[in-house]
Amino acid sequence: MQTLLVTGGAGFIGCNFVRYLLQKYSDVRVVVYDKLTYAGRLENLADVAEQFAGRYQFVQGDICDAGRVEETIRTHGIDTIVNFAAETHVDRSILDPDAFIQTDVYGTYVLLEAARKLGNLRYHQISTDEVYGHIHGGHRSLESDNVAPRSPYAASKASADHFVSAYHITYGLPVTISRGANNIGPYQYPEKAVPLFVTNALSDLPLPVYGDGRQMRDYQYVTDHCEGIDLVLRNGVIGEVYNIGTGAEMTNLEMVEILLDELGKPRTLIQHVEDRLGHDRRYCMDVSKLMALGWEPDYNHEEAIRATVRWYLENRRWWEPIRNGEFKQYYQKLYGNRKVLAMPPEAEYTNANN
Repeated sequence: MQTLLVTGGAGFIGCNFVRYLLQKYSDVRVVVYDKLTYAGRLENLADVAEQFAGRYQFVQGDICDAGRVEETIRTHGIDTIVNFAAETHVDRSILDPDAFIQTDVYGTYVLLEAARKLGNLRYHQISTDEVYGHIHGGHRSLESDNVAPRSPYAASKASADHFVSAYHITYGLPVTISRGANNIGPYQYPEKAVPLFVTNALSDLPLPVYGDGRQMRDYQYVTDHCEGIDLVLRNGVIGEVYNIGTGAEMTNLEMVEILLDELGKPRTLIQHVEDRLGHDRRYCMDVSKLMALGWEPDYNHEEAIRATVRWYLENRRWWEPIRNGEFKQYYQKLYGNRKVLAMPPEAEYTNANN
């Protein structure tokens, strides 16, 4: 029976991946290793703990703690490590870069060392399209493109990718890397754009859209991402990188309009605010390498956004306590004094009540 250590498994993508694995495979055991920071929550795995008690275990720990990591691998007979553990929010990385360097870079090194020392374990690194930086013209990022990160978060993830590749080249560690587009879906902490806007709109609060809102993004549903990761783990070429996304793109403003339409809320809730520092204008990846392995997404952008909105609408008991906790201070710090912009002429909303 395969035994995976899923670090960061109590976070957004991690908990969805754990749920996906245990539901799909009866011969897989999963040990979730998570520090339980603000975005890592045992509530995200409550149903998993109940339904798969015999094949699921949880260990609280920091990936920067080498002793704890190695003890967990030995105790549970781990043969595969999938590393979701990371500080992930660009805005928080601008406010506090140190935490990103510690977890995303040093933590990855600790995991790689443990994998090397304890039997050359299979290792998969979860990365992001943000390592490619702003993409010009009509180009779609290829796995072979040079990385050009422009935020502390993206730089920390690009650094981790380099370490993973170096451990494969230098030590022969069997690794793969996947770079995901913007994930949305159940259990995403409401600091991220889609859950932030949904929960704001449900309270009839303004939706703080950065700049003109015409930044281009690829919004993929989290289960599509999980299926892609699983395929890379099982059929990917060792040492290779794989992009995971829809391969399409849309503006943030289009995303907001779909979201408001699904909720039946007016577009007058949109509030353009001072842009994020160093905000990348466009991300878009070529996903043909992964599709050649037989993968394709089940959700397009609009379907992913609408499904996500419905989940938050139906799961107030999950997100309302979060909005009433630490999140309040963070929200005030990030948006409280951010300048409100006049609506760009090209973004006028003639059907404000639609």
